[in-house]
Amino acid sequence: MLEKIDPESNEMQAYIFVHFAHGNSEDAEQIYFSVSKDGMQWKALNNSKPILRSKLGEKGLRDPHIIRSVEGDKFYLIATDLSISKNSDWIRAKTNGSKSLMIWESSDLVNWSEQRMVKIASENAGCTWAPESIYDKDTCDYMVFWASMVSEDNYAKQRIYCSRTKDFIDFTEAQLYIEKENDIIDTTFTQHNSAYYRFSKDETTKSILMEVCNTLMGDFKTVNSFSLAAVLGFEGPTCYQLNGENKWCLLLDAYATGQGYKCFITSDIATGSFVESASEFITPYIFRHGTVIPITMKEYNDLVEAY
Repeated sequence: MLEKIDPESNEMQAYIFVHFAHGNSEDAEQIYFSVSKDGMQWKALNNSKPILRSKLGEKGLRDPHIIRSVEGDKFYLIATDLSISKNSDWIRAKTNGSKSLMIWESSDLVNWSEQRMVKIASENAGCTWAPESIYDKDTCDYMVFWASMVSEDNYAKQRIYCSRTKDFIDFTEAQLYIEKENDIIDTTFTQHNSAYYRFSKDETTKSILMEVCNTLMGDFKTVNSFSLAAVLGFEGPTCYQLNGENKWCLLLDAYATGQGYKCFITSDIATGSFVESASEFITPYIFRHGTVIPITMKEYNDLVEAY
């Protein structure tokens, strides 16, 4: 069993990146692991082959998200149930796609449970895209959230919905979490001090939004000084603090050019003033929409040894 570890402790000395791969093959739409000691230069595991493959639903996996449990003794990994390689009809995917999440759990990042397929979106939903989760200290449970279109407005736009769970087995009924004038997808969070910083993709303008609030269910305000607000052609944000440093990495997937992730750095997350780190961020191949979390050096070594 994994020892109970505080994700913000000094024990964190490395990183894991869960992601899928660029391309239209069935292999690309599965879950890959990569690791890093500095959060910038990444080493592919399993000879750059998938580590988790879908046996259920559409048998394609996109947008994986991983979280360490609040107790520190387990990891939960969730992903979009979607295969574009088998059916390239994006309209179908939006309006008649899967209503389910794909879920795994592990106590050591090496040995994973059997895949679970859990229906989480409402009956009127056309899709369940880019799910993520975050622990809510105010309610002592996890909020799982994702993007859906719904039939009531003839699938006019994407909104973010959420559900609550304590164990990633039983989930509450889906409820609306974010609605804006435009389509919103790919929401993610990072925390610092008492604030939650929320990044989303405006699917209408193809830009990234940055917002802030002190509670997950509070009234999030736009960070007007966010330096990347006018940058277009990116999606799939993931943001993490570098271990032991007053520095944050915001990774954005440059889907429009097919270049994979670009890294943007700030030393003051509250200002939202990010600068591209073009030369230091290196991946062995093109990563697509995923998540980075800190891990211990033992976890890093165990992953390298296993894969």
